[in-house]
Amino acid sequence: MGAALFLAAALLAQTGGIQQQTSPDQKQDQNIPDAPSAVQPPKPVPETAPPQEPAPQDQPAPTPSASEPPPQNTAPASNEPPSQAAPDTSPNPVQKPPINIRTVPEGGATKNTGDQEDFFKITVQANQVMVPVTVKDESGRLVSGLLAKDFNVLENGKKQKLNFFTSDPFAISAAVIVDLGMKDVDVQRVNHTFPALEGVFSQFDEVSIYSYSNAVSQQANWQAMNQKLSDTFTSLAQARGRNNGPPVTSGPLGPQGPTINNMPADPAAPIVYTPAQESHVMNDAILKAAIDLAKRDKTRRKVIFVISDGREYRSDASYKDVLRVLLSNNIMVYAVGVGGSAIPVYNKIEKLHIPRFGYSDILPKYANATGGEVSNQLTRGGIEDAYAKFIGDARNQYTLGYQTHEPPIGGYRSIEVLVDRPSCRRSSIRPCVDLTAKDGYYPAPPAR
Repeated sequence: MGAALFLAAALLAQTGGIQQQTSPDQKQDQNIPDAPSAVQPPKPVPETAPPQEPAPQDQPAPTPSASEPPPQNTAPASNEPPSQAAPDTSPNPVQKPPINIRTVPEGGATKNTGDQEDFFKITVQANQVMVPVTVKDESGRLVSGLLAKDFNVLENGKKQKLNFFTSDPFAISAAVIVDLGMKDVDVQRVNHTFPALEGVFSQFDEVSIYSYSNAVSQQANWQAMNQKLSDTFTSLAQARGRNNGPPVTSGPLGPQGPTINNMPADPAAPIVYTPAQESHVMNDAILKAAIDLAKRDKTRRKVIFVISDGREYRSDASYKDVLRVLLSNNIMVYAVGVGGSAIPVYNKIEKLHIPRFGYSDILPKYANATGGEVSNQLTRGGIEDAYAKFIGDARNQYTLGYQTHEPPIGGYRSIEVLVDRPSCRRSSIRPCVDLTAKDGYYPAPPAR
């Protein structure tokens, strides 16, 4: 009996300790459901708010307010992909804000009556004339420090008002033309000067290489001086010229043998005919280079650099036609005369034009008309010095600009440039400076 009482007291003490461990401040949330039991079914989770009655079928669902969070996305019930949204068929869908579109008043829009290309075409009439000028002193050195007020430009005898002047150096677009129809001894002398020619161009210049004899060939397209152009000059240096002397067609050294009264002593000997004069198409070569130069950037100084003996014969293009292209695109011709054109006294005779025999030396005509220069050299060192001199002169010219008031379409217009140096005593025998500029120009055709 006493043992039973002791066990009952111990059980009561243990029950009180368990109740003390579950104090009110450590009481769990009553809303959390109990773990499922294998004996009794799980109790339903108590709801915090009474359920709302479903809306009738004939009444629209209430529009959610802005303060309520949007409902979570649920997987679509149909087999349609999630990216295709179902159209909003509710009677009162959410209206998007209107787009503020302003229209042109009726009749105010521009009517496009022509083709689409003509609608976006802009026509500009260019009447700006640029005149590069080289000024040297009595010793042949460039004169620096001149200002715009020191120059006067006359077009067709009328003084023009300058609106552009600069003495800054220009990047150069140079077309180098090498004559391979000269005597072989002259061609070989020129070939040894190509390394010096490469060195006169800067990294900002662009060069194209041409060669000609009885036909014109472009050896390299426009590019800055690089290894590819050096390889082109190296390959060009392997070219050979024509026979160093005239062909022997008669006389005691002729191949047909002795003659009696201009008849061969041996009738069985072959008859030798005098070969026709070889073509020397300098005009075609300059024209090809000029057409290519016309497409280059107008902010560059455009120069044709010719290395030749100056002979011209049987070109398709005439001197007058080529000169028109040069003066219309502000292209200057510089030339190094070699061979016969560099021999004193003989080079003056070669400047004469014999009908049906072409020009013996046409380079001075091109250079004087375009504002360039010719240097006749007999030695390799003289040719190399001419390279550096000409490229330096072309790069460091004064550039004058004015706006002509002549109609955009017309013929040749003469230009005369005068320079005034008050500190110099001018005379007709010994002028203060030597001025080089083009004699005139042809207006470029209007833009279409």
